[in-house]
Amino acid sequence: MKGKYEVTRFVGIPMTTDDSGTYVVSGDGKPHEWRVGKHTKGKFEHLGQLFLTENNLMVAIIAAYPVAFKERHQWTPMQRFTSESVSEELVQMLREKNDIDDGAN
Repeated sequence: MKGKYEVTRFVGIPMTTDDSGTYVVSGDGKPHEWRVGKHTKGKFEHLGQLFLTENNLMVAIIAAYPVAFKERHQWTPMQRFTSESVSEELVQMLREKNDIDDGAN
């Protein structure tokens, strides 16, 4: 099929920066899901990487799952990956808090 691309679904936690510029959990810290879209910029590198949503919300990735191309419409596409990330310790704490024990690509 022309125009097909690899799709990955990401579970992420919205983040904000504190007064010192450190990324901290925003709001209630509940996980949400997004996916790579046809026009998503950048590449997924590791858990903890931050990405921007279409609404310019910064999100830390705590799990990643492959998705069949035809199933992609169940999730909102993201805008772009950034080169920034949160600590492995924070990722692990957020995964434990949200009972995520898979999706560790």
